[in-house]
Amino acid sequence: MLSMKKIALISANNYQDPYPIYPIGISYIATYLKEKMPTWQLDIFDFNLGGHADLALFLQRGNFDYIGVSLRNVDDTNYYQQYCFVDHYRQVMQTIRQNSRAVVLMGGSGFSVFPDVIFNELGPDWGIQGEGEESICKLISALENNEDPTGIDGLVYRKADGSVGINEHKQYISSLAFHVEPDTAHFYFDKSGMLNIQTKRGCPYGCIYCSYPNIEGPRVRLLDPASVVENIKELYYSKGVDYLFFTDSVFNINREYNRELATRLIESNVHVKWGAYFTPYNLTYQDLELYQKAGLKHIEWGTDSLSDIQLENYNKSFRFSDIKQQSLNASQLGIFHAHFMILGGYGETDRTLDQTFERSRELGLTLFFPFVGMRIYPRTRLYRIALEEGVIQPSDDLLRPVYYLSKNVDISSIKERALACGQRWIFPGFGSQEVIDRFRAKKKRGPLWEYLMY
Repeated sequence: MLSMKKIALISANNYQDPYPIYPIGISYIATYLKEKMPTWQLDIFDFNLGGHADLALFLQRGNFDYIGVSLRNVDDTNYYQQYCFVDHYRQVMQTIRQNSRAVVLMGGSGFSVFPDVIFNELGPDWGIQGEGEESICKLISALENNEDPTGIDGLVYRKADGSVGINEHKQYISSLAFHVEPDTAHFYFDKSGMLNIQTKRGCPYGCIYCSYPNIEGPRVRLLDPASVVENIKELYYSKGVDYLFFTDSVFNINREYNRELATRLIESNVHVKWGAYFTPYNLTYQDLELYQKAGLKHIEWGTDSLSDIQLENYNKSFRFSDIKQQSLNASQLGIFHAHFMILGGYGETDRTLDQTFERSRELGLTLFFPFVGMRIYPRTRLYRIALEEGVIQPSDDLLRPVYYLSKNVDISSIKERALACGQRWIFPGFGSQEVIDRFRAKKKRGPLWEYLMY
């Protein structure tokens, strides 16, 4: 009798500031594999639930044929701390190699930003950049049948000449679901007060610094709204999850789709609250009103700046007038909202910075979460600018954080100037774990930042 083939999926992320993030990528992959490869045994290891010693025991007992490692991100994107996760990931790989003979596959958003660099740095047997569900199925099938896998979409592999090959994606999937185990749902819902879900993948916008188009592709794929709502109903009725965060790069990319999704949510009669990333573009008051009826409670605006000069420098699709209108619309409806900002990035001057601080007073009751400088990622327009200006060199792999900081701004004075404008500017490290845990103990759901408004 043939023994059952085994695969393990490892969520390597263990960063929990300000709270642990549910590993949605692993969950989508696991659900897809279980559907497409039902005769295989699949197990999951989550570094938010265990450490390296636990992983070693998990591997020794599992005797896996394949191990998939997901890297969510590579650093904390915090200019003031610049904490890099690569050393932890290197230790993860060492633990795997010391305790298993399995074929190691690697993917995730962090891997997809630096596929060639991380492939060389951590040494998996194969990698998948970008969307991974279908590609991992095809890769395992090819390896099991001794076929050449090097034509698979998104595959990252070692070429005969020693260089790293990276395949582009030619096709994408359009329907996804994920299943959350009860223990996992309990942990994340208690600790972070929410679970994540997607309604669409891909980003059509061309912000100069952003890696999303490299992670998910520039073409937007709309996931079947009926399936999304069924997934939400399952989470609500079976797991008691009543707060979700849509992890779409931008939620309001497609108005018609979102209206259908919101209508289906209302008709489903699930009492789920939710939040999402929004752009102050392609949005009406009526849209917000409908989304609120469907459960929208929190908006995180990808605002970046309140200066039209800077918005143009960043290649944003909106201007301050849009930001002000949408912020006031959300306030009028009573939807909590916060603006995520970039201070001191490409093209910033004291004049544009002062304009941002002055105009922040016009946006009413809201919060501002600033990032100082711009984290430089490969294959972005900012990367090319930084090369031209000599900020980085072609030999720099950027795995360790490197930030673009405008030479026309005194970076050391930014915090002081922001806090002096009279609005609520919350810099990284704003809240202690003790405060967050206290709110969670009171069953407060969602991202919690609305409690900092007053």
